[in-house]
Amino acid sequence: MARPARPRRLVLNSRRETESIGTAIGRVLCEGDVLALIGDLGAGKTALVHGIVSGLEAPPSSVTSPTFMLMHRYHGRLPLTHMDLYRLRSPEEAEAIGLAEVFADDGVTAVEWADRLPSLLPSDRLEIRLAHRTFTTRSVQFMPQGKRSRALLARIMTVLPSVKQRGQSQHSGLSGKRKASPR
Repeated sequence: MARPARPRRLVLNSRRETESIGTAIGRVLCEGDVLALIGDLGAGKTALVHGIVSGLEAPPSSVTSPTFMLMHRYHGRLPLTHMDLYRLRSPEEAEAIGLAEVFADDGVTAVEWADRLPSLLPSDRLEIRLAHRTFTTRSVQFMPQGKRSRALLARIMTVLPSVKQRGQSQHSGLSGKRKASPR
């Protein structure tokens, strides 16, 4: 059995940095990739998706949280289905909106509030946990949940050249410890 990959962590100091990381992620996504976004209200999930949409070469200006619509679709280099499970309370509700079909689709999927119904998500997914550190600072933890998502995380780390790894440490910061690229 393959050893689980270590989580990778970053600290982001602004919405712009969150969107920049999202853009880098969008550039390396492949058909079938699933991103499970987890974090409290205002943690930066939608800001990250805004960047992902940009990295997929779709117009990011139309990105909004899908909380009330449950699902948005963006068309770029690959189609992105952006879902929000916040209002769903049961697997039956998820089935009614066609959740299973979304994962069988031809694009990539980003699911906000993925921790609400994790059993309905593909087992191989990249969990991205965002958390408040201060009013403007967020921590981001990448946790691959399978072979495909480990490969995705490896691709992401290669497009973040200024993210400096510190040995076995999983702590980061933008003040020289690990720095997110402003690109």
